[in-house]
Amino acid sequence: MLDIQKVRADFPILSQKVNGKPLVYFDNGATSQKPQVVIDAISTYYREYNANIHRGVHTLSQLATDAYEVSRNTIQNHLNAKHNYEIIFTSGTTFGINLVANGFASLLHAGDEVMVSALEHHSNIVPWQFLCEKTGAKLVVIPMSEKGELILSEFDNLLSEKTKIVAVNHISNALGTVNPIEYIIKKAHEVGAAVLIDGAQATPHLRPDVQALDCDFYVFSGHKVCGPTGVGILYGKEAWLRKLPPYLGGGEMIAEVTFEKTTYADLPHKFEAGTPNIEGGIVLGTAIDYMNAIGFENIAAYEHELLLYGTQRLQEIEGLTIYGPEVSAGNKASVISFNIEGIHPYDIGTIIDKLGIAVRTGHHCAQPIMNFFNIPGTIRASFAFYNTKEEIDIFVEAVKKAQMMLS
Repeated sequence: MLDIQKVRADFPILSQKVNGKPLVYFDNGATSQKPQVVIDAISTYYREYNANIHRGVHTLSQLATDAYEVSRNTIQNHLNAKHNYEIIFTSGTTFGINLVANGFASLLHAGDEVMVSALEHHSNIVPWQFLCEKTGAKLVVIPMSEKGELILSEFDNLLSEKTKIVAVNHISNALGTVNPIEYIIKKAHEVGAAVLIDGAQATPHLRPDVQALDCDFYVFSGHKVCGPTGVGILYGKEAWLRKLPPYLGGGEMIAEVTFEKTTYADLPHKFEAGTPNIEGGIVLGTAIDYMNAIGFENIAAYEHELLLYGTQRLQEIEGLTIYGPEVSAGNKASVISFNIEGIHPYDIGTIIDKLGIAVRTGHHCAQPIMNFFNIPGTIRASFAFYNTKEEIDIFVEAVKKAQMMLS
């Protein structure tokens, strides 16, 4: 069990006031807050061993390189990747997806099919549209139900030997739906398709085991797991990473350069051109260590409590509709996306911000989901392990107050 007050004390930002009210931060689906240990690690890097990595023989460069590679090993162990060179540092989930999509441009032909789901973030739609436009491949979409779940029978029907890659999120950012990725991966592999899992919303809540999942690619962002912005991870199976061409050209990703021909460095450097976000890469390891010390089983259990409680309290409000799976279905993360009849979500969000409450309003970069439900957007409350039931009470009362003001 979590000692919630001890956990909250780790996060300096949670003690501040916004608009004269104690901060209630329920926008964790957009980005997480940072514990003091992560903030300190950033400061330590710049204060004590700031230097470029992999290139210098001097002491600071060696210290920075060692710390960066220790972080790579930390993330390898966290994901249970077979090799540390299967861990590629990126700028985030979006970059990782684009890297893979760009690589598949050399592998696809007209008539091939790329499959995504109706539950995807724009970052897992647009790069595949680019790919299809470039190659003549067809984009195929796994449909969703009114419950905000993928229709697996339709997925089975859509799969064929034309399917070359399936890209789906582990957890929907807009609805909190936990997708049955084990089933999707297994079925896709039966027709010879590769599978990319967008883990941006999953990694704050659970610990993926990429070998057990048998996914070909898994991507996530550091800033959603208590780490810095501007850093993320692409895991790829060695065989696929060797098959794909480099995404960016420049320093570090080369073995030898002449004006006649360039040969590429081995993994992982083949995909890590230029000076990276060194501080971000190092401190992402610190953030992962912090969350593992708390324990992802503890995090998941506590966040499920918050989800149950928040759902129960919000259902007290007349005219309120929650989108996505029911909590009892067991396939929902700690996200509640809702609207109140006759009121635009933006108006609710604006009023409760004045009361110190941070939520996300809008389409959440998932416009196809909003189009499916024929709504302009939702109010999304996304909970983290440092939130409390008391904060949910404050939030619900604020929503009730906003409803009264806007009715």
